[in-house]
Amino acid sequence: EAVRRVLLLGEGNFSFAASLCGAAGTHVVATCYESEEEVSGRGRAAESIRRLRERGAEVVFSVDCTKLKDYFLPEKRQFDCIYFNFPHCGRKAGVVKNRELLAHFFHSSAEVLTEEGEVHVALCNGQGGTPADQPRREWHNSWQIVAVAAGAGFILSNVHAFEAETIHGYKCTGYRSQDKPFCVEGALNHIFTRSMPRPYFKPMICEIELESRKVSFQVPQVLVDKIDRGFLELNSSHPVRTVKEKLTAELSQAFPLQNIDYCLSLLHQGHLNGVCHSNIFWIILNPEETPSTEEMSNGLANAVLFSHVDFCRDTDKNDWVNVQEGCHISKQYYLRPSLLPYAQAIIQRGAFLPGTLYVLSGPVFRKCLITPYSMPVFHEMLFVCAVNRGTEKGCIQMFVNNIKTSIHSLHQTVSGFKLNINLQEEASFETTELNDFAAFESQLSRIQYFICMEIDASGSCEKGSCVGIIRTAHYELVSSELVVVFASLNLDLLAMLICGIPDWRMLWTSDTRFLRQFPRGKLRLFKSFSLYPPSYVHDVSFWVPDGEQFDE
Repeated sequence: EAVRRVLLLGEGNFSFAASLCGAAGTHVVATCYESEEEVSGRGRAAESIRRLRERGAEVVFSVDCTKLKDYFLPEKRQFDCIYFNFPHCGRKAGVVKNRELLAHFFHSSAEVLTEEGEVHVALCNGQGGTPADQPRREWHNSWQIVAVAAGAGFILSNVHAFEAETIHGYKCTGYRSQDKPFCVEGALNHIFTRSMPRPYFKPMICEIELESRKVSFQVPQVLVDKIDRGFLELNSSHPVRTVKEKLTAELSQAFPLQNIDYCLSLLHQGHLNGVCHSNIFWIILNPEETPSTEEMSNGLANAVLFSHVDFCRDTDKNDWVNVQEGCHISKQYYLRPSLLPYAQAIIQRGAFLPGTLYVLSGPVFRKCLITPYSMPVFHEMLFVCAVNRGTEKGCIQMFVNNIKTSIHSLHQTVSGFKLNINLQEEASFETTELNDFAAFESQLSRIQYFICMEIDASGSCEKGSCVGIIRTAHYELVSSELVVVFASLNLDLLAMLICGIPDWRMLWTSDTRFLRQFPRGKLRLFKSFSLYPPSYVHDVSFWVPDGEQFDE
């Protein structure tokens, strides 16, 4: 078993280091800023140093915490945990100097810490400047530890009381660089871990099979890290897959069920009636794979190339997009914004059995304003069932009841908060209440019902969020006796609301600390691993000429 290497900095009398030393599987390296001669005269320091050495620990003197890599050979620089208790510049140094000390310390620690290592910094009550400090100082009068650590690539992952009385033999010392104790009542231990490096995504080319041809296209920049994540694949433990599996298992007990995920292309072609063009990710096929004139005339594929296309809402009387003359929207490819056209194609071909629930699932792509609960890509789960005319309401109610049962069972394993799921008729829903998911769905075709979900926990999620929609359609050419029920669910939004995930970007993170919270097949209440991230509010003031009315 690998030995855990622990580095302690700024030890005053080495009593804290001595309390840690001797733990199984741990190698302690204890250091201080002063020389051995200066430290040995402090009360109990000599005894602690002797105990450390007897137990195999390393004791190093005159170590500057801002230049750590200078004191260790390259093969001994990797520490699993770094402790720095009550750092201080000494004497009567103010908050600015101590912030600078912490900034240099964190940068130095980043050079000697393992990738999944931790940095523990204990501060007196109020110094850190986080909401955990009670009472909390004014921001400008604190050490601003979260912001300072962020500058070196660290996030605050935990904070808890520093309970000096529980540390055997520990005695604080060093008040204003003297052999005197200081007040540790209300002190806090701040635990930092590395943040994910700022992502830089190179342009990505995606290859797919389209109408029996291999084609490629450049992925839109905002989707480069989301186009092929495999959240729904068999080996995935992602919460989105867990939600999908639980829903499928519950519904399979009420309906004959058939999955048809295997043949869904990422690209659509043509025009989606009623959908605003600016909500679509338009795709240009690579030049060498552009269909020939013959292929276009045969109806095999249609595409027109542009080096840059800026689609907008405006169309002329012929329904052509006002971008470049001669470019008709029906000749363009775009990333699928919905699975509904695939389901409609199945019905129109007559490739279905009445009473069977067909399930389609996969990522869909929609341009939208980015908010914590709005996303340019999410996983849609679409259910399709053809039933006899006049029985569609019973089918819808049975479907919703099974959805409720499966979501309630999922939520009960996560938290004790009360959860409500209800079916609301489209007529009773105000347009202003629609979230981005529901607003886009309403552009595709008429909606009969909205599936809304509310968790009764103040501030934990959006209340009354629309997580699904239900619509019906008649296909007279297929059968005049059948009505087709379509039900679409936003799996990402469901997973977020059930697990208390506050921001959709967390669902798509590559950080292993996220997925480790969700063992395969299980959902848990999400615990943030970045506490109190810095936020800044800036006031703007300006002059308004006399006599002019101010209009926001």
